[in-house]
Formats: sequence, C-alpha cells, structure tokens
Amino acid sequence: MSDDANARIKSEIESSDVVLFMKGTPQAPQCGFSMQVVQILNHLGVPYKAINVLADGVIREGIKAYSNWPTIPQLYVKNEFIGGCDITKEMFQSGELVALLDKEGVPHAQIGKA
Repeated sequence: MSDDANARIKSEIESSDVVLFMKGTPQAPQCGFSMQVVQILNHLGVPYKAINVLADGVIREGIKAYSNWPTIPQLYVKNEFIGGCDITKEMFQSGELVALLDKEGVPHAQIGKA
C-alpha cells in the first residue's frame, strides 16, 4: 500500500471519534453488511463519519491492508479498529458496543440492547 493511501486512511480515522468505511453511503448503502452497521449506529444515535470505499479505489484496497481485515464495512472507534459487520452486530447485541462507546466517551442515545 502506498504511503499516500496510508496517510489518507489514518487522517480519516483520526478525523472523527467513530468512522465507518462502507460500500455506499449511510443514505444509500451498497451492500447488506454496510447497511446493517449503519442501522446499528443510527439506532444507537452515534455520530459517525462514513467513507464510501466504492468512490475511491485507493481507500477501498488500502483499508484492507491498513486494518489487516479483508472485508468491508470496517468500523473504527477512537482510532481503534473494531471489526466488520458480524463483530459489530455481536457487540451491539451483547451490549459491548454501548459499553465501548461509554468507555471512550463517544456520545450516543441511552438505550438498551436490541
């Protein structure tokens, strides 16, 4: 991966407390897995930045190398890679995701588990 791609990805991850690399946009997800993560974040009322990897091939390939994770979507909280759809969903259902947001001081709606 180029240094430029690495720098751009790092900059995006550092630009917001919660960053979602996804296919499509939150308003129009281009895959079911991205849509599920968007629904979880929206349900929790978490402010997040979404990066559409389909609009940028450098980011699309670069993020996989950056996180050493082969699939998209990818969720980051406070510069830390959390995981893809399955991990995010499991953490949401178990309450771990809300606990992580609380621990990291990320604002969200105060709601129970799904």
